Amino acid sequence: MRAAYMHILADAAVSVLVIVGLLLARYLGWMWMDPVAGILGALVIANWSYVLIKAAGGVLLDVRPDDSVAQKVRAAIETVGDRLVDLHIWRLGPGHLGAVLSVVSSHPDRDPAYYHRLLGECKTFSHVTVEVNIG
Repeated sequence: MRAAYMHILADAAVSVLVIVGLLLARYLGWMWMDPVAGILGALVIANWSYVLIKAAGGVLLDVRPDDSVAQKVRAAIETVGDRLVDLHIWRLGPGHLGAVLSVVSSHPDRDPAYYHRLLGECKTFSHVTVEVNIG
């Protein structure tokens, strides 16, 4: 949605630049304004493209959305005496995260459902997969 909004704004800004450049070239004889307006328009579009690629690239390359979420998961698991050995968090959509975690526990009665309940307080998780190893 943000990309569509930025696209409309960039198109509008470039259109205004082109119209101003053409008007200045026609009425003031500044023939150099047309290429200058084109170069400025290209810079506006290049800047918009860079921001969009940077934002979309993080999602497409599966970059961890927020380290504070990982720290909260680690704290929740380790405060009950277990060890978190692997954690992968990714963004599923706006406000929704997925997680895969591997836990080493010395308590044989703790199954994946136990950790689902433990992490149930974190409302941003829409999908969680838990692997429990007894060790």
